[in-house]
Amino acid sequence: MPARRTAVAVLATCFVLNMFGRGLADTYTVFLLPLEREFGWTRSELTGVYSIYLLVNGFTAPLVGLLFDRFGPRWVYGAGSACLGIAFFLAQGLESLWQFYLFVGVLIGFAVSLNGMVPGSALLARWYRARLSTVIGIAFSAIGVGTMIFVPLAQQLVSQYDWRFAYRAFGIGLLLLVPLVLFALPWRAFAAGHPDYQERSRIPGAAQGWTLRTALGTRIYWGLAQVFFCTASGMFAIVVQLVVFLIDAGFSPLAAATTFGVLGMLSSISIMGSGFIADRFGIRRTVTASFAGTATGMLLLMAIAEWPSILLLGLFVPVFGLCMGTRGPIISSICARHFAGPSVATIYGTIYATNALGAAFGSLMGGVLHDLTGGYRVGLVFSLAFIALALAPFWTVPVLRNYR
Repeated sequence: MPARRTAVAVLATCFVLNMFGRGLADTYTVFLLPLEREFGWTRSELTGVYSIYLLVNGFTAPLVGLLFDRFGPRWVYGAGSACLGIAFFLAQGLESLWQFYLFVGVLIGFAVSLNGMVPGSALLARWYRARLSTVIGIAFSAIGVGTMIFVPLAQQLVSQYDWRFAYRAFGIGLLLLVPLVLFALPWRAFAAGHPDYQERSRIPGAAQGWTLRTALGTRIYWGLAQVFFCTASGMFAIVVQLVVFLIDAGFSPLAAATTFGVLGMLSSISIMGSGFIADRFGIRRTVTASFAGTATGMLLLMAIAEWPSILLLGLFVPVFGLCMGTRGPIISSICARHFAGPSVATIYGTIYATNALGAAFGSLMGGVLHDLTGGYRVGLVFSLAFIALALAPFWTVPVLRNYR
């Protein structure tokens, strides 16, 4: 297979497997109400599974990176697909809350990590160099595409049959795909990389490259970790409460939910386009504009809290939504290029884990600050501060400041 066709096939594989993982993981929202009705579990007990999912997904990222560097993409993606199928198949037999946390929180969290952007970024880096930010952005956009496909499908299955049937159908379908993932794709060619990558790998000393230990001693490593942690902290402090915030401000539940859905769609667009924009205008300019848009959106939320209006909401949605997804692909491409070598997935996995820490911390602080103050203003100030901290490394760390 010619190198160009193989490169496209690699991108398509990363996209599809990421789409299945993240899209199916997001179907958990569809199952909350049926489970609440059948078992009488509280809403907080049910939504707690998402926190478990986020933490497992983040904290297993270093392990996934290590497995990728050690065993290659075939077995990582194969294990992820199998784990996802097993989790959904077992979920059809839920009888206890701990089973929900284990199957949907732990197993699906690990499966999404195995099928996600840690192995995806490492594999794409072997095939793309000049346009790596663009292709990683395309692969990242699978998150939104998967959600748009599988969440409505899950709702249809639950409505037409029941929640156990939906879990069983997804589980069986995924398990049937595992042999295809393992044996129908040219993994040896995928893992070998582009001929240019193979040529660079044969240079004396290239086999050693970066290690996690040497990466830990660099400012760029901790700068990227700071960007991930602070971005997640700032975003999750407000995003997880956004629907309730809008309802409290006086908007209808339908308007609030619709706003959240539109933000998700705009985020998918920004994810797909972020790499191209970064390649065209430069990383620092793109990231700075992105964080400026996010901060502007948060200031608009402050205004909405005081003067609720459709006009302000109409300004908030595109400004905030089109900036939501831009950072992830850019950080991933920087990591894949800067730490290129046999340990790149391990290194990226440890950086990605800070995203889960930030998400958990931000979600907690957003709720705590609301409970302490009875409003959202302090939480928004908290978010703005962390967004500023997230941008700082692109202006203070020399390598990031001049990165191209």
